[in-house]
Amino acid sequence: MYGFQYYTPTKVLFGKQTELRTAEMIREFGGTKVLIHYGGGSVVRSGLLARVTKVLEDAGIAYITLGGAVPNPHLKLVYEGIELCKKEGVDFLLAVGGGSAIDSAKAIGYGVTNEGDVWDFYDYKRKAKACLPLGVILTIAATGSEMSDSSVITKEEGLVKRGYSSDYCRPKFAIMNPELTMTLPNYQTACGCTDIMMHTMERYFTNGGNMEITDSLAEGLLRTVKANALILAKDPKNYDARAEVMWAGSLAHNGLTGCGNDGGDWMTHKLEHELGGLYDVAHGAGLAAIWGSWARYVMKDCLPRFKRFALNVMDVKNEGTDEEIALAGIEAVEDFYRQIGMPTNLRELGVSATDAELAEMAYKCAVGVKGGMGSAKFLREEDMLAIYRAAR
Repeated sequence: MYGFQYYTPTKVLFGKQTELRTAEMIREFGGTKVLIHYGGGSVVRSGLLARVTKVLEDAGIAYITLGGAVPNPHLKLVYEGIELCKKEGVDFLLAVGGGSAIDSAKAIGYGVTNEGDVWDFYDYKRKAKACLPLGVILTIAATGSEMSDSSVITKEEGLVKRGYSSDYCRPKFAIMNPELTMTLPNYQTACGCTDIMMHTMERYFTNGGNMEITDSLAEGLLRTVKANALILAKDPKNYDARAEVMWAGSLAHNGLTGCGNDGGDWMTHKLEHELGGLYDVAHGAGLAAIWGSWARYVMKDCLPRFKRFALNVMDVKNEGTDEEIALAGIEAVEDFYRQIGMPTNLRELGVSATDAELAEMAYKCAVGVKGGMGSAKFLREEDMLAIYRAAR
């Protein structure tokens, strides 16, 4: 077990109609001029944006809007948001949507409060010293960005996708009404459930320390999401299942399931970032497509964790060698992915990558992790390329 620091300053309002308390929350955290940042037309079509703006108008809180955040959010829109906030004197950000809108808002917050090019933070050239305060109205349970210290942005030039983390960008509040996720297509719901589970699995598969209470929390979270993902595949309007998944999404990525270990492996995410950057695939689907190949590649180097996972999360029978049990756990995860409509390789993801493209992704991934990374198994560029090839 390692020592740790656990910091979760985000105030959470969870339940039906909590979005009606948006103005109250903004006032509590000092906002007077708000940029409402959102994605596509879903928040408009559902009437959510209109409800939120009316709440602000009734409270006398000034606001401007900026839509257009897309999956794998783009740097160009971040630049646009930074200039808009500076021009309009914005002092608070409100992200309405899922991880893309939240991550984009975080990047805008960095750009407003720090000198120079905001991409420098994502390119690991500088560290941020501040971020504009922001709140969240969550409409997609997936990334956990509503309580996390991280954001991921894609630079269109060169198709480079990078993440940056600091406590400055943790949202001041997160409004979570599970009803707001009921209009999601089944595919997006499944992508979200996959991402939630992966945030926990990245921290779980480690050779750097473990803590029984943390492991038990992680395993319980994984079992809960797995069970409710299967419910939502058949009954997408199930409020209780939506609520379980939404709260799990926040707990999976606010640091809780990494307490006492070395912080986790994270190579599946790094490998997927290059898929998302080059092919613009849905993040959760990309994670599902690459995980099995990563798991088989690193399994022998992290065998006790894979065996425990197979027994405690995937309900594999305790029969055979440790290696056979661990492999059965990996296969059970892939079976689960198929049940909820997720891919298990690049072909099923719709990606026909050439040898040159696989090599390009491996190179970019290695650059992004400064040569190598991984806790279950330390991976370098040649390892990353082997995993991409196995996933094809």
